[in-house]
Amino acid sequence: MTAFARILVGSGRAAFARVSGDDLLVLRGAPWEDPAETGEIVPRASARLLAPVAPTKIVCVGRNYRAHAAELGNEVPAEPLLFFKPPSSVIGPDEPIEMPPVSARVDHEGELGVVIGARCRDVPAERALDFVFGFTCVNDVTARDLQKKDGQWARAKGFDTFCPAGPLLVTGLDPRALGVRCRVGDTLRQEGNTRDMIFPVANLIAYISAIMTLEPGDLLATGTPEGVGPLSHGVSVEVEIEGVGLLRNPVRSRGA
Repeated sequence: MTAFARILVGSGRAAFARVSGDDLLVLRGAPWEDPAETGEIVPRASARLLAPVAPTKIVCVGRNYRAHAAELGNEVPAEPLLFFKPPSSVIGPDEPIEMPPVSARVDHEGELGVVIGARCRDVPAERALDFVFGFTCVNDVTARDLQKKDGQWARAKGFDTFCPAGPLLVTGLDPRALGVRCRVGDTLRQEGNTRDMIFPVANLIAYISAIMTLEPGDLLATGTPEGVGPLSHGVSVEVEIEGVGLLRNPVRSRGA
């Protein structure tokens, strides 16, 4: 396994870096495009971590765990249920999730994030994982009341700060049996495993790539296990994926 970060360097530009012990080795480009090292080394302890991707699109999957569909009173979909989050919703580790005043209930949804490494279209499931670069943690933050009110999910899922991702991008994992956990403060809210997905990662890539071309750096959010619940001003929420790491974000009311 190899881990990559996306950090601020120099005069504030974003750069990718390979994790090497306590150091981050800065790369010339994205690791799936130009992974050559520049020679610049940044101590990990002093680095400002950004979201490890800057995707052209974020394709998300709803109700991909039976127990989660059941807890919200929904039927299990016969095919993957897709929606989008805008790239402007992405934030990195330790950046605050801002709860908009128009919503009375904002929920966490801890998920495995899949980052595409090569352009793909009409990819069969048996080859789909060849087009994956790596994995990260995602929190599919959702204004639950607006989701129910609107019927479609663009507003409920699309607010700025509603797609925390990170802390790292990790290669070489098998996505078929990874633990997924979410904590709010000291309370464990979600604990699941990707083996319980209705549609596994390879099948999702095959299904999505038959609809739209996936580009390098695109992010797939693969669905959340049961236990979703509300956030409140002042708490901290953590999403932990086995083998990937722990993504932590504070929560605050917008304008506070």
